[in-house]
Amino acid sequence: MKGTLKLGSVSGIKIEVHWTFTLLLVWVAFIEVKAGADLTRILINEALILVLFGCVVLHELGHALTAKRFNIKTKNILLLPIGGVASLEKMPDKPGQELLVAIAGPAVNVVIAFLLALVVPFKYYLGLSATEMTEVLYTPSLPNFLLYLFTANIMLVVFNLIPAFPMDGGRVLRALLSYRLGRVKATKIASGIGQTLAVVFFVLGFLYNPFLILIALFIFFGAYAENQMVQRTSLLKGHLVKEATLTNITILSPVNSLQEVIDLLLTSTEKDFIVRDKDEIVGIIAYKDIIKNANTPCTLVKEIMQKHFRTVDASASLTEVLEMIGREKHGFYPVIENGKLIGAIDQVNLSEFILLKSASLN
Repeated sequence: MKGTLKLGSVSGIKIEVHWTFTLLLVWVAFIEVKAGADLTRILINEALILVLFGCVVLHELGHALTAKRFNIKTKNILLLPIGGVASLEKMPDKPGQELLVAIAGPAVNVVIAFLLALVVPFKYYLGLSATEMTEVLYTPSLPNFLLYLFTANIMLVVFNLIPAFPMDGGRVLRALLSYRLGRVKATKIASGIGQTLAVVFFVLGFLYNPFLILIALFIFFGAYAENQMVQRTSLLKGHLVKEATLTNITILSPVNSLQEVIDLLLTSTEKDFIVRDKDEIVGIIAYKDIIKNANTPCTLVKEIMQKHFRTVDASASLTEVLEMIGREKHGFYPVIENGKLIGAIDQVNLSEFILLKSASLN
């Protein structure tokens, strides 16, 4: 992914940090300098941020490794200024499994907080007066560092368990509601709560802390996207690939020139093409590759076609294709029936199929 740095991998799960994460470190340093802090305090706060985000990685690994138990892969864990995101291929459809995956992340922070509670000298802090407490907490020390880390993990648990989608609490709420209401209605309720909370955070961000605006946008659009995905998946249930297959398509030969393909682009609505040699599909040529090589129109199709591609069976479920498109970020597949090519399915036609099914229900 562009703009990210790979930190390593755990159980095949890539851990990456987005470049914008550095903005958080700069912002924390700026706040401390503005408050008159010395270099030691600035470095300790920067270290606290780094260690805390280590806890965030463990939180996301809790989700990812639990999902792995249900044969759900995680592409990567991405660290952003507002937290971490584990890119699961999908959430489990069964409420019980989703509940376990959702609760696993906060459970990791509970364990971390418990371990820290064993070494934080709470009795010492409780014996201080308010004035002494303020002075002691401002002084850089290992006990203070551990106390701040303990507090931060507790806050992570509380924040993540707010029952608003797409946070863990929202997923827990959806899982519980799904037992009685079904996944579609449960998602609508959880995402609605999430978007309402996002509006509240947005207003508070303007009044108090601009950082809340970023969180508000993340929650609002995350809730919207999840609700739309579940709605689309619901509409596609029970429908097969052959129902949405494009059959009136142009089949290219490996020896067609790119100029011929460009002419097809300009005279039809097709953007991606299947390449066949005799009766064998040998590749596909994508719109982006056509545009990329448009300055060399004499190039042959076989020189720029994608030789590694996936086909789908006409009897496969459309929900499987929707998941493939989301997982692979590619939206064009040859469709096979009884070993023969009968057409193709792409993201645009699948979206049109969803719109038509949605309109028919209104």
